Amino acid sequence: MKGILDFSYMIQSVPTIAKGIPISISIAVIAFGFGIMIGLIGALVKIYRIPFLKEITNVYVSFIRGTPLLVQIFLSYYGIPLAIRHINEQFGTEWNISFIPAIYFIYVAFALNAGAYLTETIRAAIMAVDRGQLEASYSVGMTTYQSMRQIILPQALKVGLPNIGNHFIAMLKDTSLAFAASVPEIMGMAKIIAGRTSRFFEVYIVAALLYWLICIVLERLLAVLERRLRRNERGVKHD
Repeated sequence: MKGILDFSYMIQSVPTIAKGIPISISIAVIAFGFGIMIGLIGALVKIYRIPFLKEITNVYVSFIRGTPLLVQIFLSYYGIPLAIRHINEQFGTEWNISFIPAIYFIYVAFALNAGAYLTETIRAAIMAVDRGQLEASYSVGMTTYQSMRQIILPQALKVGLPNIGNHFIAMLKDTSLAFAASVPEIMGMAKIIAGRTSRFFEVYIVAALLYWLICIVLERLLAVLERRLRRNERGVKHD
């Protein structure tokens, strides 16, 4: 009688499924990088209550946080080509949609998704910094930009790093949805193999273990970074 799992098949499938790891990580890193920039801009818009932009930011954050990521992926995957086609018709341009890799649509969807969540995370981190430090920087002649770059944002990073790190780990796991746009990340590779052999259970266990291993490594790296930031902060205070 055979067991529930075919361990030899699981081991054989690891190298093939692992080929999706670089793609999963690239989606998370690139999209999260743009997401941080979007989140920082959105946070500053909300903090300084910039007219018109504040309302747009509120709608953007509400929409992204109120709709599933999978829906956002489909909106990007099908919506961007339609927008490009419309631009071609209106302005006579000849952008070839068929040569745009699907992963670019994924970058857009994930970056916008990350930006919405990071807007609130970064805003809360900035607001947690003692406002007296900003006023003190003004008193010595620093501009708002200088104060933000040299004083406020470094301290906000220390405050918000745990939440920012959690967002990144969550995004890495969410890259499993990229297979919906035919992007061969970890889950995409797993589905390809499973479709050939019909051994879905074993393949998905391997995919789960790979995600788990990557997340463990990231958690350790974030813990080290947090300790270093706290150590540097204690060193500055001690000096």
